[in-house]
Amino acid sequence: MWIVFALLAAVVSATVVTLSKAGIKNVPPSLAFAIQAVLIIVVSWGTVLWQGVLPEIGKIDRKSWIFLVAAGVLTGTSSLLTFRALSLGDASRVSPLTNTALIFSVLLAALFLKEKLTWQVLLGAGLMVAGAILIATTKPSDKSDQKEGTTKNGRPASGTTIYESKPAA
Repeated sequence: MWIVFALLAAVVSATVVTLSKAGIKNVPPSLAFAIQAVLIIVVSWGTVLWQGVLPEIGKIDRKSWIFLVAAGVLTGTSSLLTFRALSLGDASRVSPLTNTALIFSVLLAALFLKEKLTWQVLLGAGLMVAGAILIATTKPSDKSDQKEGTTKNGRPASGTTIYESKPAA
């Protein structure tokens, strides 16, 4: 069942990237993130209340609090960095690079959580990183290289050429 939830999270994450990129066209990245963060708080605490697990908060030990607070600060930092990257680059190139987090997750899980690294995990992570780097370093489409009001060959979009133009009076 975890595979279903993981794949659903990936689809939702991809949708978030697309919507975020569309939403930050005329909004500073940090403001856009702050708006989303408020909604994240509402949804997350709403879920806690709906599930009735709020009383469990008193049972959280000190070590878990430290880990959760650190993870929360890093989640916010990651999101701010992602929003900044999206404001500067194409979503189709930014997203694969941010998803190289996979290799870091695999390595950190092996180091700190003592999870086993198999050749399949290492090969898969390596292929994903190679794919992300390939996508991120590929030249963007020609449409971003064109000047507004011109065609691909640099001529005016109106279809006229210097031979068809009339001299100014």
